[in-house]
Amino acid sequence: MNTALTAVFAAISGETLVHTVVWVIVVGVIFGLLWWLINYVGLPEPFAKVARVILAILAVLVLIDALLRLTGNPIIRW
Repeated sequence: MNTALTAVFAAISGETLVHTVVWVIVVGVIFGLLWWLINYVGLPEPFAKVARVILAILAVLVLIDALLRLTGNPIIRW
């Protein structure tokens, strides 16, 4: 196995990993509810499509940030 990859896995604690998994599940539920709300409200089609695309882009950025946060290099520093 690659030594750099081994060092990254060694740096990730179990507590941090569990916290990240729970955080991703909670954020996933929130994004799922927002996706449902867009469909439930019944926005006209051009606006609904734009809202879903923005929501999908935000979801991808949040997941990428969660994965990069495990390595210590987050996209967004809070």
